[in-house]
Amino acid sequence: MIVMKFGGSSVANAERIRCMSELVKAELSRKPVLVLSAMGDTTDQLLEAAEAALKDTVVSMDTVEDLHLKTIEELGLGAPVVEEIRPLLGELRNLLVGISLIKELTGRTKDYLESFGERLSVRIAAAYFNAQGIAARALDSWDAGFLSDAHFTSAELLSESWELIPRALTPVINEGILPVITGFIARDGTGNITTLGRGGSDLSATVIAAACGAEEAQVWKDVDGILTADPRLVRHAFPVVTITYDEAAELAYFGAQVLHPRAMQPCSRTGTPVLVKNSYNPGAPGTRITAVLDKKTGPIRAITSRKKVTLVDIVSSRMLGQYGFLEKVFSTFAKYHISVDMVATSEVSVSLTLDAEYDLRLLKKELAQIAAVEIKTGKAIVTIVGDICRSSNILAQSFGVCAEMGIPVQMVSQGASKVNISFIVNDTQAAEVVQALHRIFFEKQNGE
Repeated sequence: MIVMKFGGSSVANAERIRCMSELVKAELSRKPVLVLSAMGDTTDQLLEAAEAALKDTVVSMDTVEDLHLKTIEELGLGAPVVEEIRPLLGELRNLLVGISLIKELTGRTKDYLESFGERLSVRIAAAYFNAQGIAARALDSWDAGFLSDAHFTSAELLSESWELIPRALTPVINEGILPVITGFIARDGTGNITTLGRGGSDLSATVIAAACGAEEAQVWKDVDGILTADPRLVRHAFPVVTITYDEAAELAYFGAQVLHPRAMQPCSRTGTPVLVKNSYNPGAPGTRITAVLDKKTGPIRAITSRKKVTLVDIVSSRMLGQYGFLEKVFSTFAKYHISVDMVATSEVSVSLTLDAEYDLRLLKKELAQIAAVEIKTGKAIVTIVGDICRSSNILAQSFGVCAEMGIPVQMVSQGASKVNISFIVNDTQAAEVVQALHRIFFEKQNGE
C-alpha cells in the first residue's frame, strides 16, 4: 500500500485531473490511497466569497461553482455527478447567506467554509476514476478516521486517529476500492469540521501512511522536489535526491516551503519514506525523505534563506557567572507571546532572532531593567543544511565567501540536531550570499 497526495495545482482543472489519474493508474498494483486538496485556487475563492458576504447581502459563489461544473462537463461525467455535488453547493450557498446576515466569520465557520473545496474535489475525482473503470470511493476525512481537537483553523489530530484511520481504510482497500480522501480537514469530538492549518493536506497523507504502515507516502507538487536552493535566486539549483527527515525539517523551518515540518512528523515517527514528486514533470526522480541516507553523499544538502528577520542583542555584565539570567530573558519573551527562532549566547550576551513582526516596545522596556537591548530589523537568516559534523570546513568556506564579498556575519548558530548552520546577514545581502555559497558547495564540484 502507498499513499499519493495531490496538491491544488495537480487537480486544478479537468486536464490536471486526467494527468493525475494516469499517475495513479501506474501505481494501482501498489494499492494506492489518494489524498486530494481543493482544486486550484478554490480555497482562496471561498474566502473571498466570505469576505464579500461580510460586506454585502448579495452572495456570489459563481467562480467556485463554475469551475467544478465545467470540470465535470470536460471530464464527460454528466448529470449524475452534477446531482451528487448539488447538495454541497447548496450547503455552501446557505452558509454564505448566513455569513452575510450575521456579518461574522468565526474560526469554526471559516473551517466549515474551507472544507467545501476538498469535499467537492474528491467527489469529482472519484467519479472520474469510476468512469475509467477503476472502482473508487470518495471519503470525507472523518469517514476515514480523522479526529481532531477543537482548535479551529489549526487543529491537531488526536492520538485516537492512529487507530481509527487503519480501521476505516483497511476494509476499503481490501475490497479493491481506491479511497479518495479529503486532505486538510477533520472533525472534532462534537462533529464540528476543523482544518489542520499549515501543511494540513500533506499532514493528512503522511498520517495515513504512517498509521496504515504504508510502503511510502508520495507527495505530488508542482516542483521537482526539494532543491539545493531557491530556483528564483539560484539558476543552477537542482533537486536533492535523498535527504533525512531532520534535514528536510530544518530546510522548511528556514525558508524552503516544499513540505511543512509538521507534515513530516508522522512518517519520521514510523520511518516511512516520503517521496516528493512533480505532477507536471513525473519523469523527474524527485526527492526521497528517509530516516538515514543509504549512500555516501556530499556534506551539504541544500542552502536556504529567510528574510524580514529581527535580530535582538541582549548584553549584561551581570550575566557573567550568574544563574537565572537566561530564564529571565526567555520568560519575558514568553510573557509577551513572542516566539524565538535562533539563539546564540556568550558569557555576557545573548542574541536571538524573531521571524514575525512584533511590537517590541514593552519587551525592550522590561529587558532594559536587567541588560542593554538593541533591536535590529531588516535581517536575513542564511541556513546551510547537511552533515554538520564537518562544520569546521563548512564554516571556514562560508565565512571565507562572506569575507571576499565584504559581507559581515552578524550572528552564528548551530542547531542541536547537528544538521544545520545558520548565520545572519542584512536582507539586501541574502540572495548574493546564497548564490555564492551554492557556487562553492555545488556548482564547482559538479563542474558547472
